[in-house]
Amino acid sequence: MQIYEELVARGLIAQVTDEQEIKNLINNGKATFYIGFDPTADSLHVGHFMALCLMKRLQMAGNRPVVLIGGGTGYIGDPSGRTDMRSMMTPEIIKHNCDCFKKQMERFIEFGDDKAIMVNNADWLLKLNYIELLREVGACFSVNNMLRARCYEQRMERGLSFLEFNYMIMQSYDFYHLFKEYGCNMQFGGDDQWSNMLGGTELIRKKLGKDAHAMTITLLLNSEGKKMGKSASGAVWLDPDKTSPYEFFQYWRNVGDADVLKCIRMLTFLPLEEIDKMDAWEGSRLNEAKEILAFELTKLVHGEEEAVKARDASHTVFGGDGSHADMPTVQFTPDDFTDGKVGLLRAMVKAGMAASNGEARRTVEQGGVTVDDEKITDTAYAFTTERLSGGAVVKKGKKCIMKFILS
Repeated sequence: MQIYEELVARGLIAQVTDEQEIKNLINNGKATFYIGFDPTADSLHVGHFMALCLMKRLQMAGNRPVVLIGGGTGYIGDPSGRTDMRSMMTPEIIKHNCDCFKKQMERFIEFGDDKAIMVNNADWLLKLNYIELLREVGACFSVNNMLRARCYEQRMERGLSFLEFNYMIMQSYDFYHLFKEYGCNMQFGGDDQWSNMLGGTELIRKKLGKDAHAMTITLLLNSEGKKMGKSASGAVWLDPDKTSPYEFFQYWRNVGDADVLKCIRMLTFLPLEEIDKMDAWEGSRLNEAKEILAFELTKLVHGEEEAVKARDASHTVFGGDGSHADMPTVQFTPDDFTDGKVGLLRAMVKAGMAASNGEARRTVEQGGVTVDDEKITDTAYAFTTERLSGGAVVKKGKKCIMKFILS
């Protein structure tokens, strides 16, 4: 099976233009393709995971990835799938987030000469002259067609700012620039990006002629990826300081029965023949499939050593022997304490059990946290140095368990 057919078999392809040409390019390793990532946080999350895996698959088949970091579009914010406008980020925050993305992506993508390249659209978008852009690019877009675009659909009722209305033009210009400067002949994106991506394809053909080979593929990146990117407690990050390898493992270990095989197909690199045999698995065997999923993805993101530790810790905690000896441990130093105490909310954030104090507060208020099997609903609860000198077992929900201890 060739790579394009494998992508289809794994359930990754949603829509394409010029399918036969796309298939020929990809299967023969002749595609130079890009996927964009707007730096809205200082870490990628599992909503980006499918895109990273796709880039890795295509690079392994001989195609060349172009990783586009949206340092420029990050100034505007993508309105797709949102009911309000994104918060404005400073240039310093955008640059910091871009740097964090690159470091994480290097675990998935091989960069270098004749390999993948990483570009930042701030390098060209921030230099654009507004009048020149209106004349050279704006004339290629129909406002009527833009208003019908799916990416604006949800925002029209509540109000769409002119700032965000320009996002489609900026994203389209990215493809146009990459096509001219890097020979990028293909773009990938989530299914809610279809209108933006078609805008880029049309811009190239209008500016450079119908013979310009610019092609578009959309995947189930955002509809599936965004759902995967959120758990009951918030985002699941690829940064181990935000989501520990153990918590990352547990997230995937607890996907729904209906989703586990779909996730294995889309996200792991296990052979399809092996996955197809799992289709008949039921009952307890689905738990086995979930553990396979969790181990494979934790290994891909955090390395095999951390994946083994997370799996072993999971077996210890949930294996029924009552022992907590090998559970993940979070060490607190004297610097973490103020007047001999550290608050539960702050401790949960440090441990990666919550992304923020606000998230930790909500979890505690809803009765989702226990300390040494005692339910804690007081958000002012704090650990003393004496309490943590012997360790405290903190549980969030049914599956996330950690030991807090004074180092």
